[in-house]
Amino acid sequence: MAGQGWIGFVAIRYFRGRRRNTHSPAPVLAILGIATGVLALTVIIAVMNGFQLGFIESILEISSYHLRIEAFPQDGRGEMLGEKISALPAVKATIPFREIQGIIRGQQRGHHGAVVRGLPPDAMERDAGMAEKLVFERGSFNLEDRFSILLGAELARRLDANIGDWITLVSVSGEDFFSGDEEDGGGADNSRFLVKGIFRSGFYEYDLSWGFINIERSAEISDEDLLLGIKLKNRWQDRAGIEQIRKVLGDPMMLNLHVSSWRDYNRAFFGALRTEKLFMFVLVGLIFIVVGLNIFQAQRRSVLERREEIGLLRAVGATDMAVRLIFVWDGVIIGIAGAGIGMLLGLLIACNIAAFFSILEWVVNFFIGILNVVTSPFLGLEAAGEGFAIFSPTVFYIKEIPSRLIPHEVLVIFLFGLFSALLAAWFASGRVSRTRPAEVLRYE
Repeated sequence: MAGQGWIGFVAIRYFRGRRRNTHSPAPVLAILGIATGVLALTVIIAVMNGFQLGFIESILEISSYHLRIEAFPQDGRGEMLGEKISALPAVKATIPFREIQGIIRGQQRGHHGAVVRGLPPDAMERDAGMAEKLVFERGSFNLEDRFSILLGAELARRLDANIGDWITLVSVSGEDFFSGDEEDGGGADNSRFLVKGIFRSGFYEYDLSWGFINIERSAEISDEDLLLGIKLKNRWQDRAGIEQIRKVLGDPMMLNLHVSSWRDYNRAFFGALRTEKLFMFVLVGLIFIVVGLNIFQAQRRSVLERREEIGLLRAVGATDMAVRLIFVWDGVIIGIAGAGIGMLLGLLIACNIAAFFSILEWVVNFFIGILNVVTSPFLGLEAAGEGFAIFSPTVFYIKEIPSRLIPHEVLVIFLFGLFSALLAAWFASGRVSRTRPAEVLRYE
């Protein structure tokens, strides 16, 4: 046979003919199986990305910064160095800060351990990422007053503190904690602050145990070293940013300064998130193995059913590979159709995840309501006041379900669906090479 254009034509005819055969629903089931796998994996990974990236961004934008320099100079030399670092091409913002480990006591009741960070009054203006993540329920970011303090919402609730209340910070950090007069608290520094703002970060640990005070005031109540937090224009280029900063720190007087990346001081947490995501990817991806086995069995049966046609094609000059590609094209059609349908539905749901879960909750509550109506005369039970919620705010620390789509992951999921069908069809069509035209046509 001249040319290979006939392969696709015959493959489509085989596929259409088998689809019309009501006794062989395997292609339709295979398409539905791949579509289900791609749909499920796309939505699950999108929601997982939403949760994980939300946590990661809260950590990077509020707590750890992209880079940090420890034991930063507090004199004019440090100010000059900070200006040089801020002028680097990779740097977006620089924020000096100081952290204090302490215990906060409320005016009315309660006390709780907290990390209190001293920040300059213009920190929100310098750091757009932090300004985006910190949402103030009451008050605002106001550290102009040296006695102002900003509390996380859960910490304020635990202390029963509100705007205008005075709280006491017991600083237990610093070398002088174990020195001094025991009657004065063993060197601990008690300081009163006025609550000027209550914020939420979206990360429960921060909302429960974080506060912010004026950086000058933090220097008076603690001898902790000054640190410089650095935000990069692209946090993934932290290595290049470190190299640029190290060139600035080339002065021998600055050799004792250490620059660390967010990858270093969050390695365990981010590694755990990466492992969790990988295992979820593998577990949901097992759907493709089941679907691939289904396609494999269907293709093998198709090869056996078409032995006479294969023999005829071989007799008129078709090669083993050409005939095999007919069935491989069959798998490609199934893979593209299934992965395409699943990906379109997955993207539609992932981009409208809140509406999807609202509809799902409505359907579940509808059936629960019917069940309550049917069973209440017999059981004497009244319907529950609160409806079913997949992510109830009373259980989960979220106000809405996050969803993030990463382009290269979407592509990988699509290729998973496509290649599961392609590989199954390739291995199943291996029987074509064992088909002998003379033996098949001898009895025709």
